Amino acid sequence: MGKLKPSVTVKGTKDGLLFILDDSCPFSNILNELKQLFEYNRSSLWDGPKTRVLIKLGQRQITKEEEISLRQLFSLKKNLIIQGFESEGKHYLLKPAGIQVLAGTVRSGQVLTHEGDLLLLGDVNPGGCVQATGSIYVLGALRGLAHAGSSGDETALIAASTFKPTQLRIADVISRPPDEWEYTEVGMRFAYLVNNQIAVDQIQHLIQLRPDLEWKEKGKKFF
Repeated sequence: MGKLKPSVTVKGTKDGLLFILDDSCPFSNILNELKQLFEYNRSSLWDGPKTRVLIKLGQRQITKEEEISLRQLFSLKKNLIIQGFESEGKHYLLKPAGIQVLAGTVRSGQVLTHEGDLLLLGDVNPGGCVQATGSIYVLGALRGLAHAGSSGDETALIAASTFKPTQLRIADVISRPPDEWEYTEVGMRFAYLVNNQIAVDQIQHLIQLRPDLEWKEKGKKFF
């Protein structure tokens, strides 16, 4: 019988250690193999000086809970410091299914954080902040700071019924809107990332950017 291919491959680089996880294996198998690797492999790598670790996931995306499981496992080896995770061609975190609806007002000094896409029924006042790993939709006035894609999702959007933010952030890109928005822009608008800059447009143009959001019934378009 041939020897089974390991689901975890470890390589040394000039920056530290590279852990390559087989994206065709169940995540539970990956965790079990890592546990055995740390417990039964007496390599000096696990007890040496502090070493940076990059975890490559292949085509796999993981949930926040799976990320926590990996970090807890690596924390058993005090010298292994996780610097990041990488998935091929996409963000490593899997977006939670659906969109969560919350109601209320984010007042000055308050910060609302959320995992995934968020629909807020209420206002974000000046000095208030709403932050989500996915997109942010405000059915109310956005007059504070909004940070969408906070874990690095560059496809995230920010939309609001009254669009007068003090600052916008999408992934790692920051934009302070021009003063004229405060007076001339009316109606629901949305912000998105293009060429590493934040652009703002009228909500009816959203479908041109995100055709996957278009709702159709029996061939009829609703936008």
